[in-house]
Amino acid sequence: MTGKSRPSNGALRIGAVAAASGLTPDAVRYYERLGLLPPPPRTASRYRVYPPDTVARLWFIRQAKGFGLELREIRELLTPGAGRGREHCRAVRAVLAHHLDGVEAKLKELASFRRTLRGALDDCDRALERKENIDCPVVDRLRRNRK
Repeated sequence: MTGKSRPSNGALRIGAVAAASGLTPDAVRYYERLGLLPPPPRTASRYRVYPPDTVARLWFIRQAKGFGLELREIRELLTPGAGRGREHCRAVRAVLAHHLDGVEAKLKELASFRRTLRGALDDCDRALERKENIDCPVVDRLRRNRK
């Protein structure tokens, strides 16, 4: 082996894989335990050595998590043979459609909250345009609603 984190065959030790993918070594081990990564070969001294394509797989996992997929769902996408056949494509579509429904619901909630915030800002602006010193109408409304 050459170097501290790169064996001579191009494989990477866990520290290098973690750094390149923006994860911690513990996260890489965790994903391995969950079956998101295949068990890597080990050196004679029991160090894990990962093939270079592991970094791309970990980036995929991070992106999928960022889009709201659960680790169980990601594992299903990454199983050997994943992506092959109509049934698998239907299953992937169902997962994605489910997540899209959730995103659409959140967008509706955010749009409603945006309208509320804009209305509160307008109330503040109108109050600040007055000459007399007044209490903030938004705070007044919140106090009244709390009672």
